[in-house]
Amino acid sequence: MRDLVDIGMGRTARRAFGLDEVEIVPSRRTRSSKDVATTWQIDAYRFDIPLVTHPTDAIVSPGTAVAVGELGGLGVLNAEGLWARHENVEDALLRLVTAAEKGAEPAELVRALQQLHAEPIRVELITEAVRKVREAGVTVAARVSPQRAAELTPHLLGAGVEILVVQGTIVSAEHVARDSGQAEPLNLKSFIADLDVPVVAGGVHDYRTAMHLMRTGAAGVIVGYGHCDGVTTTDAALGIGVPMATAIVDAAAARRDYLDETGGRYVHVIADGDVHTSGDIAKSIACGADAVMLGAPLAVAAEAPGQGLYWTSAAAHPSLPRSRVLPVAEDVEVDLRTLLFGPSNDADGLVNLFGALRRSMAKTGYSDLKEFQKVGLTVRS
Repeated sequence: MRDLVDIGMGRTARRAFGLDEVEIVPSRRTRSSKDVATTWQIDAYRFDIPLVTHPTDAIVSPGTAVAVGELGGLGVLNAEGLWARHENVEDALLRLVTAAEKGAEPAELVRALQQLHAEPIRVELITEAVRKVREAGVTVAARVSPQRAAELTPHLLGAGVEILVVQGTIVSAEHVARDSGQAEPLNLKSFIADLDVPVVAGGVHDYRTAMHLMRTGAAGVIVGYGHCDGVTTTDAALGIGVPMATAIVDAAAARRDYLDETGGRYVHVIADGDVHTSGDIAKSIACGADAVMLGAPLAVAAEAPGQGLYWTSAAAHPSLPRSRVLPVAEDVEVDLRTLLFGPSNDADGLVNLFGALRRSMAKTGYSDLKEFQKVGLTVRS
C-alpha cells in the first residue's frame, strides 16, 4: 500500500524517501571483502565496478574517459559539450576556472559556460575525441540529448561509439523531442530498433515512465537527473523531482515486471543523483540500482577537466539553465585511482568510493551486486 498523506482538502501526495533517509540493515552473516564481486555487465560489455560517469565536461575528457575505463568503469563523453565545439578545450576551461578563482558569481559562470556552448557543434571534433577513447582499447560511450540524437548518432557510431546514452533532464518514450527541423517527434522505440549498439536512456523518476522506456528496447534506464545539492537546480527551476531512494525502488519494480512481461529481458537501472558519498553508492545498489552515474564525487579527482568545479550539461542551456557552476569538496585532492579504490584518510566517505562498496557488501554478507539488491532497509523516522 502506498503511503499517501493529505496535503490539503481533497489532495493527497505520496510519501517518498531520499537516500539520506534510508539505512542498510546488516544480515546474520559477514564475509571477507576479498570474496565480494562488484562486476556488472550491460549487453556484451563487462565492467569491474558499477560506475558510469555523468556526461559533463567538468569530469569527462577523452583522457579521463580512458582512465575511468582502465580502472573498470564506463566514462561517458558529452557529444554536445566543449569537446564537440572547441579545438582547444583546455583554453576554454581555463577561462571558466580563472573566472571562478577571481570570485565570479554563479550566474556569471553560467553565462560564461553558455557563451562557450554558443559555438556550433563540429562533428569532426567530437568524432576525434571518440577516436582517442576507442584507440585506448576501453569501452566507448557518448551522450546525446533527445533533440540531437537522430542528427549526431550516425557520426558517433561511425567513430566507434559502443554504448549510446540518450539523456535529458526528463525523457519519455511518448514524446522525446521536437525541434524546428523535425516535423515529427523522435520515436525512441524505432530509433533504438535501428541501432546495433545498446542504448541507455533517461532520466526518469517513476515506475510508469521507467516501464515505458524499457519497452522502447533500451538496455538501461537512468533514474534521476544528476541531482547534487547546490549545483543542480531542476527542482527550483521546474518544480520537478522525486527523492532518489523511492525513484530507484520504483524503477527496479518496473525492471522486475518488465522481466516477467518479456520472459527474461533484463534492463539495467542506473542511479543518477543524490549520490554524494560511498555510503550513498551502497544505498543506491541496495535500493535496486545496477550501477551509479557519478558526477560531483568525481570532480575532486586531479584528472577532472573542471579542476574542482562541477556542473551538469543543463548548466549551458541557452534559455533555462538548470545547474550552477560551483566548486565541490575543495578540501579533497586525490588522483582518480585513489578516489575510487583508496587508500583513504577521509572519514566522510568521499574517497575510496568502491572499496567502501565492497566493504559494505562484505559487512552485510552479500557476495555480488545482484544479491546486495536484496539487503534489508530501514527508514529514519
